[in-house]
Amino acid sequence: MTWFLLIAVVLGTGAALVALVARRAELRRSLAGLEERSRARERGSHAARLLHPVPDLSRCIGCGTCVAACPEEGVLDVIHGQAVVVHGARCVGHGRCAAECPVGAIALTLGDLDERRDIPALTPEFEAVGAPGLFLAGEVTGFSLIRTAITHGVTVAGEVAERVAAADARRDAEVLDLVIVGAGPAGIACALEAKRRGVRAVIVEQERLGGTVTSYPRRKLVMTQPVELPLYGTLSKSTYTKEELLEIWERIVAEQQLEVLTESAFTGLDRSPDGDFLVYTSRGTLRASNVCIAVGRRGTPRKLGVPGEERSKVAYSLLDAQSYTARRILVVGGGDSAVEAALGLAEQDGNQVTLSYRRAAFNRLKARNEERVTRAIESGAIACVYESEVRAIEDDAVELAVARGGEQDTLRLANDDVFVFAGGLPPFPLLERCGVSFDPEDRPPAEVLTEQGTGFLKVVGAALACALSVLAWTVVFRDYYGLPLAERLDTDWHGWLRPKSGLGLASGVLGALLVAANLSYLARRSPRVPLRLGSLQRWMSAHVLTGVLALLMVLVHSAMQPKHTVGGHALAALAFLVATGAIGRYFYSFVPHAANGRELELDEVRARLAALTAEWDKERGAFAERVRAEIDAMVRDSQWSRGFFRRVGALLAGERRMRRALRRIESDARAADLASDQIAELTHLARRAHKEALAAAHYEDLRGIVASWRWFHRWVALLMVALVVIHVVTMLRYGGLFDGAAS
Repeated sequence: MTWFLLIAVVLGTGAALVALVARRAELRRSLAGLEERSRARERGSHAARLLHPVPDLSRCIGCGTCVAACPEEGVLDVIHGQAVVVHGARCVGHGRCAAECPVGAIALTLGDLDERRDIPALTPEFEAVGAPGLFLAGEVTGFSLIRTAITHGVTVAGEVAERVAAADARRDAEVLDLVIVGAGPAGIACALEAKRRGVRAVIVEQERLGGTVTSYPRRKLVMTQPVELPLYGTLSKSTYTKEELLEIWERIVAEQQLEVLTESAFTGLDRSPDGDFLVYTSRGTLRASNVCIAVGRRGTPRKLGVPGEERSKVAYSLLDAQSYTARRILVVGGGDSAVEAALGLAEQDGNQVTLSYRRAAFNRLKARNEERVTRAIESGAIACVYESEVRAIEDDAVELAVARGGEQDTLRLANDDVFVFAGGLPPFPLLERCGVSFDPEDRPPAEVLTEQGTGFLKVVGAALACALSVLAWTVVFRDYYGLPLAERLDTDWHGWLRPKSGLGLASGVLGALLVAANLSYLARRSPRVPLRLGSLQRWMSAHVLTGVLALLMVLVHSAMQPKHTVGGHALAALAFLVATGAIGRYFYSFVPHAANGRELELDEVRARLAALTAEWDKERGAFAERVRAEIDAMVRDSQWSRGFFRRVGALLAGERRMRRALRRIESDARAADLASDQIAELTHLARRAHKEALAAAHYEDLRGIVASWRWFHRWVALLMVALVVIHVVTMLRYGGLFDGAAS
C-alpha cells in the first residue's frame, strides 16, 4: 500500500505539473493570437479581398486541422479553443480548411455582396443574369484559384454541351457552338471539356497561352491542388512553376489540337437578329451560339498618371529579375507582386532597390512575403519609403512625395528603372457592354451562413436506431439475459448467446473491428499519414457512430453481464470513452463559443473607444493615448493573469482596481476639459471593457477545465486498447478457463 501511495503521488504531481505547463502555454498562444488579430485589424488585413473562411463556432471543436491545412500562414488561428479568422486578406480561396474540417465547421464565402459592384451577377451555371448563352469562368467571377478556374471551365462546357445536344437538329454548320475568350486555366479546361463532349469551340487570346500566369516572374511558384483536366488527366502536384504550367498548357493544346487564335484581342460582342453572338476580335468577327469569357480581373495595368511615366525605363511587370544588375531601381506598390519583384531584384548583384508604398505599413501581404521583406528592410537589402507617392519620373531620378508628421516632404532618388505594381484596371466596362450585370440587385440571393449546431443529427439518429435495435434484441431474449449466469448453462440459447461462441462471439469480434475502425480516424487526421479516402467530416461522423456501435456490440458480447475481468474493464473504459466523447462534443463548442463571443464584444468596445478618443488625438494626444493604455492595462490584468488562483484574485480585487482606474481616468478627463457627457461615455466603455474581459477570462478557465476531458478521453482510449488486446490474447490462449462466464 505504501509503494502504491508513493507511486500515485509521484504520478499525480507529475501529471499536474505537465497540465499546468501545458495550460500556461495554451494561454500564451491565445494571447498571442488575440494580439495578432488586433494588429491585423489596425493594418486592415483582417478583411478578405474576395473569398474568406467563416468558422461556425457552434460546431468548431478547436482541433486546429484547418490551421494546419491552410497553405497561407496566418489566415486562421485557434483562439480560446476555436478557429478564428486573423488575416482574412491572406486567404486566396484554397478551401483546404473547409475540406479538412472534421465537423464541417468552415464555409468559404465571398462575404457581404450587397454593396459590391465588382462581382458579376451569375446563375449557378455561371451564366450572366439576363444574357442567355453568355458565360463567365475563372478569376473574373471573383474566384482566383487555378483549380477553381478549371472547375468553372468544365462546368460551362458541360452546360453548353447539354444545350447543343437539345438543339442538335437546328445546328448551323457556319455557327460555332462556343467561343471562349481567354486561354488561361479556365479557357483551356472549357475547350477540353467542349471537345470531349463534341462541342465545336474556338479560343480567342489577345497574347499567348497561359492567361494571367504569363505575366508572372520567371520561376514563380504557382499554387494549385490536384485537379482533373478533361482529355489529359490529373494535375497531381500541389505547386508548379510558371514555366511548368505553361509547358503543360502548350502540350495539351498541341496534343488535343485545340483551335486557339492567339494575338487576337477581344473587343466586344453583339446579338445577331437570329439570336447568335457576333464576337468581335482584332482579327475578325466570329459567330457563335454561346460565349464563355474566361479572362482575369486585372485587365490593363493601372498607371500613376505622373510626368515622365511614358519613359522607356518604366515597366508594369517583371518577368526576369536576373536581367537587372548594378541598377538603381524603384518599385512602386505594397502588394505581393511588388514585394516579390523587389525581393527578386534585391538578390541580383549591385542593385539598389527602393520600395515606395503609400501606406504606413504592409496590410495585405502573404505571411511568407511579409517575413522576407521585413528581413530585407531590416538588413538594408531593400530601402522602404512608407507613406510615399511618386510625383515625377526623370531620366536619372524620381521624385517622391513623403508624408512626415502630417506634412508633405519631397524625396529625390537617383534612379535607372521604375517598376509600377499599382494593380490593374479590371475589364468590367467591357463586360457590362457585353451584357454582364454587376448590379447587386441582379444577383441571385446568396446563401445566408448561420450556425448549424453540432452537425451530428443524422449520426445520433443512426446511433439511436442501433441502440433501440439492441434493446429490442435483449427484450426478445429476456428469458435468457434475465437469468443468473449459472442458470443460463441449461438453456437452449446459451450456445449462441454466450460470449465464447455463436452470436456472442461474433458480436465481440465485430466490436473489436469497430474499435479498430474508430481509431483509424486518428490516422486520417494526421498529416503524416497518406490516408485521404473521403472527407475528414465523414470520418468524424464514422468515428462517432463506430464508437457507439462498438459499445453496443461489446454489451451483446458480454451477454449483458460484464464481470470484473480484463474484458469487463475494457467494456467500462469503452463506455467512459463514449460518455466523455458525447459530453465533450457539446462543451468543446459551447464554452469556447461563449469565450470568443466575449472577445468580439470586447473588440466592439475597443473600436468605440478608439473612435471616441480619435477626435482628441490632435488637441489632447497625450491624454487620449494615456486613456487607451490605462484601459488596455485594466483589460489585460483582468483577462490574462497567469495561473488560475491569480485570476481568482483578480476577480475578487477587480472591482476595487477598476474603480481606482476609473477615478484616475475621470480626473485626467476633467483636467483635459472634457464635457460631462464625454466623461460618462468614456467611463461606461471602460466599465464594459472590464466586464467583457472578466467574462472572457472566466469562460477561458472553464474551457481549460473542460479541455481536460480530452486528455481523459485519449488516455482512457489507450488503456481501453491495451485491455482489449490483453482480453483477446487471453481468450485465445486460455478460453476454456472461462467457459460459461461473461467477458
